[in-house]
Amino acid sequence: MTRPGSGLRPFSVKAKLGTLVVVSVFITTGLLMVAVRTRTELRFITVFSVIATLLITQFVAHGLTAPLDEMTTVARSISHGDYTRRVSGADRRDELGDLAQTINRMADDLEAVDRHRKELVANVSHELRTPIAALRAVLENVVDGVSSADPETMRTALKQTERLGRLVETLLDLSRLDSGVVTLKARRFEVWPYLSGVLKEANLAASHRRLPSGSGNHTRKDVHLHLDVSPPELTAHADAERLHQVVANLIDNAVKHSPPHGRVTVLARRGAGPESLALEVLDEGPGIPESERHRVFERFNRGEVPSPHGPGSDGGTGLGLAIARWAVDLHGGRIGVAESARGCRIQVTLPGIRQPRG
Repeated sequence: MTRPGSGLRPFSVKAKLGTLVVVSVFITTGLLMVAVRTRTELRFITVFSVIATLLITQFVAHGLTAPLDEMTTVARSISHGDYTRRVSGADRRDELGDLAQTINRMADDLEAVDRHRKELVANVSHELRTPIAALRAVLENVVDGVSSADPETMRTALKQTERLGRLVETLLDLSRLDSGVVTLKARRFEVWPYLSGVLKEANLAASHRRLPSGSGNHTRKDVHLHLDVSPPELTAHADAERLHQVVANLIDNAVKHSPPHGRVTVLARRGAGPESLALEVLDEGPGIPESERHRVFERFNRGEVPSPHGPGSDGGTGLGLAIARWAVDLHGGRIGVAESARGCRIQVTLPGIRQPRG
């Protein structure tokens, strides 16, 4: 199979060089014929032929080397950290145009990575500064005698310490994601008792706050969690620990955005393949605007819902859904926001046992 662009294109560099050779041969042949008919000395014809060939070659070479010089300059700027410059001539219909497009795409990607890196540093600094400042204020009040080290004060300090711990844990998970050191330990399990345990842990976390639930420990006690598994004997094949991260983070996010005395439903159904699984987490909150749905799984994204957090929510770190997407991608599955008449509806599909290709 011939790859696109591997053949001889009308405006390719190969075609231009071939044309240069043909034109040079024609010029030399024509001058030789003129010399024979006019009995001009061969040395004059040779000089004229060389001059004409050099002029044409210089013209063609300038058209080929000028873009390369510009590309070298832009590449040097990129290597020095300037990702704003772009190569002109990306609309050329030859190999140089393809190279210009590739360099520009590379510059776009590097600029995006650099922007995300700066945003990550700024967001992490902000997330760390808030609980540290609150914890410092509590401890300073205790040391200065402004407040006593009573249980309520200590609970406030513990809350900020737990928030720091959750942030560090999620950052470590994202670090493992980026380094690619996490491997799946998939096994077959029964879905109903597994998800029942996850929901029970989420309820205990809301009641006691000392039991971690995924990315966060929500303090909402008024939200009812409901589990719907059909058929009841449903089984699936996945990494239980990673799936726990997915479900716990989705529940935590749904609870935070639920209205007072709201309801969060976790549905599980059989997927298309063997031991595959289709999950849905639905809440009764304000939902996610369609324009924001492609961004909800980005790191540190909290959305732009007018009143996104219910009573008792600390707003989270904006990392929970990023962790969920990572765990789903690790399985080769899909996660996304689906249409819903009310609230938010997030769908997860896991492929189960992958069939060998024949």
